[in-house]
Amino acid sequence: MTRTHPARASVALMLLLAACGSTVELLADWGAGGSLRSQHKGPLVQAGETGPARFVSLFMEAFDASRAMETAAFADRYYREPGNEGFEATLDHVLDALRRVGFGKGPGLELEVIETPMRGPAWTPRSGRLAIRNASGGEREVLLAFDTPEGRARTMLPTNSRSASVAGAPAFDLDELEEGRILVTRKPHRAVLSAAEERGAVAVLSAFLPSYNTDPTGAERHLDAIRYSSVSRQTTLPVGIISQRVFDEIAARAASGDVVLEFQAEVEFTERPLRTVVATIVGSEAPGAVVAVAAHVQEPGANDNASGVAGLLEGVRAAALLILDGRLARPKRSIAFIWGNEIQESSIFLEHTKRTVVAGFSSDMTGPSRAKTGALPLLERGWDPGALTPLPPDEHTEWGAGRVDADDLSPNGLAVIARIAIVDVGVRAGGWETVEHPWEGGSDHDEFQRRGIPAVLFWHFTDFAYHTSLDRLEHLDPAELKRTSVALLSAAFAVADARPGDLARYLGTLDLERRLRIDAAEEAGDEAIAAAWQAWCTGARHWLRALCLDLPGPPDGR
Repeated sequence: MTRTHPARASVALMLLLAACGSTVELLADWGAGGSLRSQHKGPLVQAGETGPARFVSLFMEAFDASRAMETAAFADRYYREPGNEGFEATLDHVLDALRRVGFGKGPGLELEVIETPMRGPAWTPRSGRLAIRNASGGEREVLLAFDTPEGRARTMLPTNSRSASVAGAPAFDLDELEEGRILVTRKPHRAVLSAAEERGAVAVLSAFLPSYNTDPTGAERHLDAIRYSSVSRQTTLPVGIISQRVFDEIAARAASGDVVLEFQAEVEFTERPLRTVVATIVGSEAPGAVVAVAAHVQEPGANDNASGVAGLLEGVRAAALLILDGRLARPKRSIAFIWGNEIQESSIFLEHTKRTVVAGFSSDMTGPSRAKTGALPLLERGWDPGALTPLPPDEHTEWGAGRVDADDLSPNGLAVIARIAIVDVGVRAGGWETVEHPWEGGSDHDEFQRRGIPAVLFWHFTDFAYHTSLDRLEHLDPAELKRTSVALLSAAFAVADARPGDLARYLGTLDLERRLRIDAAEEAGDEAIAAAWQAWCTGARHWLRALCLDLPGPPDGR
């Protein structure tokens, strides 16, 4: 018997179709004379207290945003790369928190650390320094530097780069580059590295920044952003990453007289196995079926992905304590929570588990402040007809469309459940503007889909600080981290504990989507996409029935 706590007062929900026909708006009367409003740009959601709504209120009460922020702050102290010092410290932090709530200490809460060979030695940056001086002598001016793990300029060293100590006059174009000089460029370092080495450069300094990193507020904060990047392990030429402001300063100094740049880097390579942490809440009725939720540890940002790590850890902790306290029953199917190296962690889990994986979720960039970063909370659906031809209300983010073929599509209703979870959290939170979009790719959900397993991504974009030195703790919003994490956790529990009583709401929501998609396709005159959506929704209906009614089919792992 499920012991979840639904809303403590009766909830009356009214669905209102916005003028554009693409936004769901729900009004909730919680019996206190007030109303809560939630908006989601995407297909409508059928009202109800089943499905994810069975879990949302309980998880919203139990999720401690301050504790999640403490974990995010811990991870943000480090430049985390697979197997390196920060990666290992963060995994140890996760393991300690999991053990404290009972994982690995008794039946029903399993804890495992999977060790696999690394693809190469673990890379840890120790210090970096870029200085400029007049060629004729004089004092050095330090332009960028760090000598602690949490240093603000730590991304000036690309992953896998080597220790170095070089000096040379700057050159700003390959045509003027001479042996012994340092190429300073606005181009991606990969675009010039080979040519620079052939011309005898002693280092390359790149100030490249994608257009989506432009500060949306007009305050030009991006001018101080140092892009997070990498080089191949075979690269021997020293490479540094600089901000656009530093590029401009070097150019201005060089225009007024001869200058010399000095670039130092100290890094450490360590041989050790790659660790992947898996915490499993074992299912009560179908333990051989499992829902997987992954949050990657590597990458040095607070949003990407200290937030995903922290939100998932606090969600797991809250769920485990609720189960141990008897306030929440263990779900019917198992749920596995995974921390490790992005995408590879999911591959390792899938190759290692003996359970049948029902669905996959990716927890990635889950807590940025919209006011500070411009990033919206997003649900990225899996491979569906919208990934082939997006039609209103679907729009791709600045990340852009991924490549998928019609033959890759395998109908399922996972996005329906995830959508409902997001809307339910918005209602419970008193308002949450969210968006969904077709599949684009680039995180753990891809690995599940490649193996025929339905998967979705919970994330935020466009964050102007994405993959730069500006992605630090002050850009996180505890309330946003809580909302996203609870939506993801509620969706995962709704899949793992799907019951017959959930089915009507799922099918009603699916039918609302079917009508929206087919109407959009017919309005665009695209009969092929209309047929594709019809076939998808028919298949998704079968998938949802199998999930909720324990019918033979992909969701049945017993």
